[in-house]
Amino acid sequence: MNRITYEPIGIIHSQFKDTRGTPIQSAGAVGSQGTVEIFPKYVDGLEGIEGFSHIILIYHFHLCKTFSLKVTPYLDNELHGVFATRAPARPNSIGISVVRLVKVENGILRIQNLDIVDGTPLLDIKPYVPQVDVHNVEKIGWLKENVGRLASIKDDGRFT
Repeated sequence: MNRITYEPIGIIHSQFKDTRGTPIQSAGAVGSQGTVEIFPKYVDGLEGIEGFSHIILIYHFHLCKTFSLKVTPYLDNELHGVFATRAPARPNSIGISVVRLVKVENGILRIQNLDIVDGTPLLDIKPYVPQVDVHNVEKIGWLKENVGRLASIKDDGRFT
């Protein structure tokens, strides 16, 4: 199999200096603020992004060094397959977060509602479009019983 490599396009800066205490999803991080520093050679790619109120950040969970195919996620006490969770320790440590875009200025994106540790490498940005990204779903698996606790659960360091 061919090896896939990515080059970061920027760095995410946040108030969260360690995984412990970081919100586990952006929906549980309302009010948190941060910035995304886009590296100079990628700044031209930001043209038009200020027309979106929300963006999707795709990033590398750089603090995760190992993974398991079975994990106990933050919102449950039972083991689940890693692909049935949003746990950060995965075979390919890729994270996604939908954040509010507040301002774009000189290659710096000011954002809100982020659940990302300071210094996280940014791989890509995509605009969030409700007509494309929101779907009516019939089931949400094991999360059905626990999703209401999302805002109160913080990272406890179990995946680093």
